[in-house]
Amino acid sequence: MKTVFNFFLAAGVLCVLAACAGESVTVTTDHDPAAHFAAYKTYTLAPPARGETLSPVAEAALQDSVRTELAKRGITEAPGKKADLDVVRHVFVHEKVSVQQYTDWGYGYHGGWPYGYGRYGMWYGAPVTYTDVNTYGEGTLILDFVDAHTKKLVFRGVGKAVVGGPESNAEKIRAAVAKIVDQFPRGG
Repeated sequence: MKTVFNFFLAAGVLCVLAACAGESVTVTTDHDPAAHFAAYKTYTLAPPARGETLSPVAEAALQDSVRTELAKRGITEAPGKKADLDVVRHVFVHEKVSVQQYTDWGYGYHGGWPYGYGRYGMWYGAPVTYTDVNTYGEGTLILDFVDAHTKKLVFRGVGKAVVGGPESNAEKIRAAVAKIVDQFPRGG
């Protein structure tokens, strides 16, 4: 009995960890291999091209985390035209649908609905399939690093996560920015 309990305990812990992993931020990046990243010492936070808005909490988290993470890399903020890089952000929220199917192999099932189509039922242990459909918002944060002098895109980072409340979104933005800036090529 203790072995069965330990098995279910371990399975429960794995399910919780898998659920937590589903809530994390995923990041992808790409860069121009010909860009001379060692030359980039300053940046400015440029306004988004299409006027995309974030909540005040999310906007503050984005700006603070960009400043903090780039400062760790030795890249400092500079006023407008004096910067080496323009950092332009884009945000989107897309509605997603999650469909999960579960089959109950009928342990303890004695016939009837959903298989009671007449005077007959199903055999003991007949499978029953359930479908669970959920909708959720997936947020995408894109940070474009544009050479301020040539106006050429040199680095792009894309972070994605499930949208939640304002504080949760702010934490996910901080995590995305940290992961994106961590992938910014070091000059050499």
